[in-house]
Amino acid sequence: MSESLQDKYLTLIDEIVETTLKGKISSVEQVYQMLLKAITSGTSEIFELALGDRLQTIQTQVDRETDELKKAKATRSLRAIKTIQTQYHRWEEQNKTTEVITSAVREITIASNEERLAVFIRYIDPNQKNPLNLSQLQQLAKGLQQFASANPDLTQISTGITQGIATWQHIQENLLSWMYEQKNALGFGGVPGESGPWASWGKLVKSEIPTTFFQTLAKEESIIEFTQKQANLTLQNWVELIIVLQFLQRGLIAWFDKQAYDIQASPKLSISTFLTFAVIWSQLANGLQSQAITFSNSASQIMLQILRTFAQRPYFPLYGGIFASFSGSYLKDALDYLDEPLRSAEGTQEKARILTLLGYSQRALGRYDRAINFHQQALEILRNTQDKTCEIANLNHLSRTYVQDKNYSEAINYSQRALILSRQTGDKTGETNALVSLGYSEVMQAQQLENTEPEIYESAINYLQQGLKIAEKTGDIQTQSLCFSSLGIAYLVTAQYQEAIKYLEFGFRTAQVSGDLYTQGRNLAYLAEAYYNLLNFEKAIYTGSLGMYLLEQISSPEWQQPAGLLTTIKRQLGEDQFQLLLQQNRPKIISVIGVDGYDYLPQLLER
Repeated sequence: MSESLQDKYLTLIDEIVETTLKGKISSVEQVYQMLLKAITSGTSEIFELALGDRLQTIQTQVDRETDELKKAKATRSLRAIKTIQTQYHRWEEQNKTTEVITSAVREITIASNEERLAVFIRYIDPNQKNPLNLSQLQQLAKGLQQFASANPDLTQISTGITQGIATWQHIQENLLSWMYEQKNALGFGGVPGESGPWASWGKLVKSEIPTTFFQTLAKEESIIEFTQKQANLTLQNWVELIIVLQFLQRGLIAWFDKQAYDIQASPKLSISTFLTFAVIWSQLANGLQSQAITFSNSASQIMLQILRTFAQRPYFPLYGGIFASFSGSYLKDALDYLDEPLRSAEGTQEKARILTLLGYSQRALGRYDRAINFHQQALEILRNTQDKTCEIANLNHLSRTYVQDKNYSEAINYSQRALILSRQTGDKTGETNALVSLGYSEVMQAQQLENTEPEIYESAINYLQQGLKIAEKTGDIQTQSLCFSSLGIAYLVTAQYQEAIKYLEFGFRTAQVSGDLYTQGRNLAYLAEAYYNLLNFEKAIYTGSLGMYLLEQISSPEWQQPAGLLTTIKRQLGEDQFQLLLQQNRPKIISVIGVDGYDYLPQLLER
């Protein structure tokens, strides 16, 4: 049968060539329509063989023919064959889409009730070679509707897709209007319930579930509580929400990724968007676990898809700087939710990168055992991959985590391993971080052993200065911030307070640019100590208050360090003088953390 089909396709090709030579084909569209009618789906390989055969035959004629008239005819035939080839590729692309939609309809309709949603989500996975776009989703919805009588779930998925697309199109036209309303405030924050993206999108949509969901996020209320209030959440509602959130996230990422020259917008906001949506899906998974396990599993599935996409981006933050994305109290401790679904994920390079992110995030939250566990898991996976950059990052993070945990010999060990490997592979960012980790570890160890020999500190500070030079040469803002911060702390430990202040202020400013809230908070906390040692109480109160607030906002236990210092200053100065100095700095504090942040400071000091 395949031989006769090949003969049929050879005849078709010859007919198109002859018709072209007779001048009876007026456009390439005509050729496309002829192919569309004649080629049977699933037989493209046979057509390709026939086309390749004719192309080779005519090319040989063109190359060997000496008679000018015959050569001219062969050349025109060759042009006709190449037109067929171009239009065949067009047919092939269109046919692939048709086949994908046909395949999706078939798989969704024959899947069990428990698996149906997972199959649908697999077809919209952005990590697939050809994930379904909006128009293809509309075709899928129509395809499923034809089988609606077989299972009511198919009607619900079909209607959910259609409603989701309609809701997304309401948002799409004004996707970024909230940015212009907020003027300077970029990100997912805003006045609870009034401004910011969630409130803005909530006003644009007409559908009940997306509206309620956006209002929940706008008011900084719990996503888990939202799920508990949706006792009658239908499959149709759920599919609609999936479509809306998926396209919303992709729309934002696509826009932020284009802002390559805007240091405020990219890649900080792309990172923020990936993480914010990953956390939202993991919280939805958590909240739905007890009432709708298939919905819960599908939310985990989407979260992992997002993280896999994120892990492949060039700006994936191997060395931190992510906490600026988590504005809003409902996202506190959010990274906890990412832990559970990852346990069932495969041991891939992407998983290792996600574990890296989880590890350094847990360190910032003061959970050193968990941080070490995540980094060790990542290293285990990385032994079987070529991702040396990520391996070096995990060695550096282990060094820093052991410093925080006051195990300085282990910290020095891991930083030395990172330094050797980074120099072997030419990873400049890794080398810079290793030098900083090594210098910082040695300073802290010398302090712990009460070693007063200046050579020890000079050697350690030399490592830090080397790291800073490389970071400045490569223009790596994130690593520069870490270098400044570590140098500042080293000078603070060695009682060189003016030098400490200089580097800590540099560290704070560069951390603001990179969006690293944790490093901002730590720099401010140590600045407060330096100013306190110089008896500059006003600046100690200003920097200490900001540092305390920023660290508490990301649930870092280190907020207690500046809080303790502020309590000591208050006791020394007296309540009235302390409040007077705090009040004098009110405008500067409000410019960083807002009125609500300033009003929250007394509560923190009470705690």
